[in-house]
Amino acid sequence: MTSPTVESALPRVPLTPNQKRGFLAAWGGWTMDGMDSFIYALVLVPALRDLLPRSGIPATTANIGLYGGLLFALFMVGWGIALVWGPIADRFGRARTLMLTILWFSIFTLLAALSTGVWSLALFRFLAGVGIGGEWSIGASLISEEWPEERRTWGVCLMHTGYYIGFLLAALANYFIGSRFGWRYMFVAGGSPAILVAFLYNRVHEPARWKKTQAELGAKLAMHSSFLKLFSQQYRRRTILNSIYLIASIVGLWAGSVYVPTAVTYLAERAGGTAMSAAQLASLSTGILGIGTIIGAVLTPLLAKWIDRRTTLAIFFSLMFVFLLLAFGHVFYMKTAALDWFMICTFFLGLGGANFVVYSFWLPEQYGTECRVSAFAFTTNVGRFAGAGLTFLVGAGIRHFQTLGIPVALTALAFAVGLSLLPFGEETKGKPLPA
Repeated sequence: MTSPTVESALPRVPLTPNQKRGFLAAWGGWTMDGMDSFIYALVLVPALRDLLPRSGIPATTANIGLYGGLLFALFMVGWGIALVWGPIADRFGRARTLMLTILWFSIFTLLAALSTGVWSLALFRFLAGVGIGGEWSIGASLISEEWPEERRTWGVCLMHTGYYIGFLLAALANYFIGSRFGWRYMFVAGGSPAILVAFLYNRVHEPARWKKTQAELGAKLAMHSSFLKLFSQQYRRRTILNSIYLIASIVGLWAGSVYVPTAVTYLAERAGGTAMSAAQLASLSTGILGIGTIIGAVLTPLLAKWIDRRTTLAIFFSLMFVFLLLAFGHVFYMKTAALDWFMICTFFLGLGGANFVVYSFWLPEQYGTECRVSAFAFTTNVGRFAGAGLTFLVGAGIRHFQTLGIPVALTALAFAVGLSLLPFGEETKGKPLPA
């Protein structure tokens, strides 16, 4: 029989008003992040069909694949640059930096609705990525530090469901707005999170842990020292491994799962569906993807308590490996019932996508308060650069092979690498959050 963990041994403490508001800010921001991230996936084909000719580029299937991959890559480069938010949050506070990131991506998502060509859309998506990339690391760290020890794992897992509820909101918006009024109105809807900032501004206070560290270290708590701490002898090994794990997850999400709506659009058109029905089926696939991941997010704290952090992540990695190969390498090329089977695979891709939920509590458990957000931001965002390059290669592969399936299926290999390295990760089950 295993010994009781720290979480199970502590009494259940009610949440304070600030803990509830902090959760609402983190969950709401992450929900809008998920909505924003998938808006582009849903409107990729109609937006590029409109904007490529305006930029003097024929809107062929090959060019849509190439430029779609390029825009995904630029978005991820912006997301990667968002690692700068980590040292800012460690130095100036979690709550105020969180509000700034939400406001940032809201503005540039709204501006994307005014794009006059493919390059202006690329610029706005790049800048939106800078804001979106900061929200996860700050929100998860805020909840980890603010919530009681025995409830923080559940807190960050529940926060992470917001990202996939954002998928559902994006799917609903595309079903009722995008399919009827066009892709520009989808970006208008994506600019709505600024309202959340207006509501919560000055209502969320900084965690006591951060205030204590700020008081103890004072001027020593500089942004560069928080960042350099990640590569000290204490943290260097885990920082490198965590970054590799995130590269696998990011490649699988952005080069794989995000292409689900595009794949469904092509499958629906191949089956003789109209543009509107194809858009609605793409929305349905996004909804299925989101539901699968929400279920995975709810199961994650139970798995992590029953087994451990590394094995939980390995389960989700295995699901992504199998169903990326199956969905894009086989089902996409089936002559009959391809759309039905692809939808089934989409659910399991969504379930496997809950691998990101594990990082929400596992990464904060590995670092001290003085560098926690810097570590989270670095490890979750540095992989965006590798993901950006690989996603661009996927787009180039689509253009070269004149097909979507095989290039995306090959991204499953990233999860094979991640699985081989997981035994070397830092196991933190049963340990309290470091001071």
